[in-house]
Amino acid sequence: MSRLPILAVAVSLLAAACSDDTPTQPTAPPNTFVFLATLAASNEVPPITNAESGAAGQATVTLRTTRDSAGQITAATIDVSSTYTGFPAGTIATLAHIHTGASGVAGGVLIGLVPAAGEVTFPNGSGSYVRTGFPVTPVDSANLIINNPANFYFNVHTPLNPGGAVRGQLRLQ
Repeated sequence: MSRLPILAVAVSLLAAACSDDTPTQPTAPPNTFVFLATLAASNEVPPITNAESGAAGQATVTLRTTRDSAGQITAATIDVSSTYTGFPAGTIATLAHIHTGASGVAGGVLIGLVPAAGEVTFPNGSGSYVRTGFPVTPVDSANLIINNPANFYFNVHTPLNPGGAVRGQLRLQ
């Protein structure tokens, strides 16, 4: 009797034992999205050319969503953690927002991330801003940002540049 048929049966049994017949569960959509924005005065439209022209920074914008049983976003909040350098000493940030607008295009405010008066100051030209829980309304704004973050930017306003002092497009991490 040949050993070949016995070897073939053994290999077949081994292959069957190693197969994974476990059904895969569809993965739930994520509920947390982290975006980065590299901020620069030169990114503003038009670029800043006054005493704040050297201002720059980094912002991490975290979008937290709640979904219903169908996976639709029903609520969302935004957390901001940002650092700044290159501002004139004593500068105060007056506003912060997420705006609509691709790179090089000025757009309207989509979500206000407004600090309290005097909360964000740059006594030596640098500083930070960390705040959580800004509501996203209307909630569909969350879907817009998730689906195309490059069409949105984060910026910070100052008394010298009330239209915006530094800006950076959102990039999904």
